[in-house]
Amino acid sequence: MSGDFASTNLTHHFLIAMPGLEDGLFSKSVVYLCDHSPRGALGLIINKPSEISLSDLFDKVDLPLQRADLAGQSVLHGGPLHEERGFVLHEALSGTTDSAPAAPYASSMVIPGGLAMTTSRDVLEALAGGQGPSKVLVSLGYASWGEGQLESELMRNSWLTVDAEKSIIFDTPIGQRYERALDLLGLKAWTIAPQAGHA
Repeated sequence: MSGDFASTNLTHHFLIAMPGLEDGLFSKSVVYLCDHSPRGALGLIINKPSEISLSDLFDKVDLPLQRADLAGQSVLHGGPLHEERGFVLHEALSGTTDSAPAAPYASSMVIPGGLAMTTSRDVLEALAGGQGPSKVLVSLGYASWGEGQLESELMRNSWLTVDAEKSIIFDTPIGQRYERALDLLGLKAWTIAPQAGHA
């Protein structure tokens, strides 16, 4: 990227942590940016699994999960803020069904690029009933940057940025998402190691 981060909108981009970023949860993380504006940025880490499965989470909120395709999926650590709250990243609803127009959920942020991030219980109820979006990523917590904060981190080379790819979010095994995101830039982890080239 060029040096003028202030005018760059990174919504629907991945932030890929540089090796020098050793801030606990953000170390070797890939963050999907749901929103980026002059006021700040909001995103979800997509490659840090928790010990909770989706079926465990649904049991905790008294919603038996009827989607066998999701039951064993890990709930992710989405970021250090509001770790008690669930955030569901999913494909945006579009078009109509046989019976009625697709209704948006009560609290959704539609993201340019075909995705949405929902925080209301109704998306969990839809999933529990065997419906809802076909592809989902569920996290507890989120990451946020205040005005100018992310731009400052980019200037310090804490992050690489690249257009997000849905297949990495939904179809790539969690442990491979960092390397796959780097692949989008034609990079390998060892080529950006902080001590690369030193014997």
